[in-house]
Amino acid sequence: MIKQFVALSGLPRTGSTLLSAILSQNPEIHAEGNSAVCQLMWDMQQSVVNSEQLKASNKDILDALVKPIPHIYYADVTKPIVVDKCRSWTLAANVEILNRYFNNPPKIIVLVRPMVEIVASFLALRKANGWSDVEMILEDGSEPIMRSLAGVEWARKNNNGEFLFVTYDDLVDNTQASLDRIYNHCGWEPFVHDLDNIINHHKENDAVYGLIGQHDVRPQISRRTVSIDLPDELIKECNRLDEWSMYGSLC
Repeated sequence: MIKQFVALSGLPRTGSTLLSAILSQNPEIHAEGNSAVCQLMWDMQQSVVNSEQLKASNKDILDALVKPIPHIYYADVTKPIVVDKCRSWTLAANVEILNRYFNNPPKIIVLVRPMVEIVASFLALRKANGWSDVEMILEDGSEPIMRSLAGVEWARKNNNGEFLFVTYDDLVDNTQASLDRIYNHCGWEPFVHDLDNIINHHKENDAVYGLIGQHDVRPQISRRTVSIDLPDELIKECNRLDEWSMYGSLC
């Protein structure tokens, strides 16, 4: 049974897989790849709320149907703390889900990174996997970047203490300090992590995304060199988005 549910969210290509692998070293913490919990809870909630049959029968079973979902999803997990990774946890409607269906106050770790670095990393990954439509990466409302950015911006403006922002630079360059902040935010007992032997025990099937290598983790923390030239207009748009989202205020 889950005793504490912590959400891991933020922008893509910001080190969430690395962080999950590190946190999983703690025998009290379960942290795996992208989770369907948020989507499943949202879908069930909408089904119940919009059910004509349930309205007609006057059955009030919303909480009874939605609340067990994370426990069913993680039924094979024996660790008491679950860190659930989903970029949608920063969206307002899903923060409401965290508030309504979980016993512990929401704790949401939000990873961020300069947009030009995210785009460069994604484009290099897509090209390596044979993608050709790389130019559409910053279309309004598109996944995986723009919708995530909107959620991060909402979280920044509506942070009442539940959101902890961690930059990619800090996670990579000041890993222990970042872990200390995360542990303090979540109220966890200190744990000594082995940062020289990082293993991802919950590998995702990246073939599903068509992006082989997307969630690879190296044993030791290092920056992956990305060799790709971005058009000036794309760089300008990345800088504009960083300014709009006030990335600098999160650093």
